Amino acid sequence: MTVASAANFSILAGCVFLLSFTMTRLAIRYAHLRQLIDQPGRRRSHDAPTPRGGGIGIVVAVVAALAAALVIARTWADPGFVSSILAGTLIVAFAGWLDDHRPLHVLPRLAAHTSAALLFAVAMVYPFGIVSAGLLALVGATIVFSIVWSINLHNFMDGIDGLLATQALFVLATFAVIACAGRGVDLALDVVVAAAVVGFLPSNAPRATIFMGDVGSGALGYLIAAAAWIGIAHGALTVAVALVVCSAFLTDATCTLLSRMLRGRRWYSAHREHLYQWLARSGLSHAGVVVRYMGWNLFVALPVVVWMYRMPQSPKSAAAVTIALYVVSIGAWSYGKRWCLRHARERSSHAAA
Repeated sequence: MTVASAANFSILAGCVFLLSFTMTRLAIRYAHLRQLIDQPGRRRSHDAPTPRGGGIGIVVAVVAALAAALVIARTWADPGFVSSILAGTLIVAFAGWLDDHRPLHVLPRLAAHTSAALLFAVAMVYPFGIVSAGLLALVGATIVFSIVWSINLHNFMDGIDGLLATQALFVLATFAVIACAGRGVDLALDVVVAAAVVGFLPSNAPRATIFMGDVGSGALGYLIAAAAWIGIAHGALTVAVALVVCSAFLTDATCTLLSRMLRGRRWYSAHREHLYQWLARSGLSHAGVVVRYMGWNLFVALPVVVWMYRMPQSPKSAAAVTIALYVVSIGAWSYGKRWCLRHARERSSHAAA
């Protein structure tokens, strides 16, 4: 990356940060005015009334940057491609904004998420000229499914102070470093979304004055998935590396979802069965839970990513490494869940005594 490019990215990031920070502070006032307040309860992990919907600051900042790229810069990618990301972000954020104001049924939410994913998938596969109908359908379905799942899993994992924001920063920063070492065109979306998250973070950690809400968590899940696929399309990322980088949230959300489905629970209903929620219920502070997730990211996922880039991998060996990491992560999830249940029973028995 040239000095001029670095300066441009710094200016861009600074503007996005300021806009996100300002809009988040305004969102706090708006939430109090409209009584968009999450009250403590059996299915929540906080102990004080807290406004929601602060993720609108992230959305406004990212949308403004994408719109500026279309009108002014036109250097990130094809305008049609940027337009698809912009439209998808707005669709997902609008559905989340409605849900923050009044609970939205699962079907309209999924319809919005799928529509946004389809827009991105079409823009992604069209330039590559895939002529086989079967291959086109397979690639498109994979992209759509991964984006819809990313939207929902990031919504599921947004339950305690600072967890989603710090996880997003880790993922985006890792993607950006990998892109910076390769082709700079992959870097723009990572920088923009990360800067917007940094602008939101002071209002969400170490103790939240506002929650991200569905408007922010869903849009962030969409944008992280889009950033991953952009990196993959340009050769900066591989699917295996993207899965390793996102392993903390993917494991917790997927294992919890499958566990609830196998027990006949409604997967889309509010609950407190994710590992991070059990850790908080077991007496750990929200910051303590965040530190443990970041510990996995920094001391397990990141070294594996570094090793995969330093030791060139064949597709089979990369898949084997990724599967091995997920076996370990599922084991860690299972052990953590059992530890939390045992610790919760011990606390209950002590309290009863």
